Amino acid sequence: MPAVTADTLTLPHIKQPELAELNSHTYRPVSTITTAPSGYEGDGFPVRRAFAGVPKSVLDPFVHMDQMGEVEYLPNEARGTDWHPHRGFETVTYIIDGEFQHQDSHGGGGNIKDGDTQWMTAGSGILHIEKPPNELVDKGGLFHGVQLWVNLPASDKFVQPSYQGIDRNQVTLVTSSDGGALIRIIAGEIDGHKGPGSTHSPINMAHATLYPGAEMDIPWNPSYNALVYVLSGRGSIGTAGADGTARPIYEGQLAVLGTGDRIVARADELQDGRSPNLELLLLGGQPIGEPVAQWGPFVMNTRAELAQAIEDFQAGRMGQVPADGLRVYHGKQSQGN
Repeated sequence: MPAVTADTLTLPHIKQPELAELNSHTYRPVSTITTAPSGYEGDGFPVRRAFAGVPKSVLDPFVHMDQMGEVEYLPNEARGTDWHPHRGFETVTYIIDGEFQHQDSHGGGGNIKDGDTQWMTAGSGILHIEKPPNELVDKGGLFHGVQLWVNLPASDKFVQPSYQGIDRNQVTLVTSSDGGALIRIIAGEIDGHKGPGSTHSPINMAHATLYPGAEMDIPWNPSYNALVYVLSGRGSIGTAGADGTARPIYEGQLAVLGTGDRIVARADELQDGRSPNLELLLLGGQPIGEPVAQWGPFVMNTRAELAQAIEDFQAGRMGQVPADGLRVYHGKQSQGN
């Protein structure tokens, strides 16, 4: 899992609370832990449905998240998603291993790999495609990433669609107080360190690597919710001690945390050979607090708005596939691609 790596000894350190300050802080307890079921997306690539079974009210402003892979594709196995519409939210694709291509009907797009992120604001409506490059399909290889859907408030549902490509070299890198955790801030702010992502809904998104036995103790905006998803490895979430609030957690599990202003996590001393570290995706945001009506690729506030979105898509009002648009490729053995 390369994503972005760095020597933590040279990075800015997140401040640890002084002993006298501890009583003024509240560590977020674990409310629930759920295990993501496996499924398939698009043209048939494997995913874990990270938010399955979790109430939308505690996810707000997040709507949906898939962990794509981790999978080692054989030749002609890799798949993507063909052209499809979105309206009313933002899609965030973070690639940890491998490579993905994106193109949309408003001119956005590009290739992302090994720690890159693409942030697409669907807004009033857009068509896009996401697929592995043809070379990956032909040769096979490792692929691992995350796609997150971030809701837009009613006032922004019909903003002009836009696209951000966030290069891995733009991501803000910090470390825990003892240097045992590397934290990549993609969007939002942690301890005064800001990520490059520009968002309509105020959120935090970060990828943390905790080395075996390390602890990560970070401040968290108390007005945000807090979600911790395990990309790989084993550890625990929450405070330790006689109250027993620290909860074990492992790959494919999502912890929803309660209220507070700090998050603490620890990596087990012994990790699986395939996963040498504990890899966490940290998410939080200011809840929008509005009704959510969702049907497939549309996230609106009412059923009437969903019906209008379907009608607008069918009438071609969400854009057109470019004449030179990308196409899903099934390998050298396929015909007509």
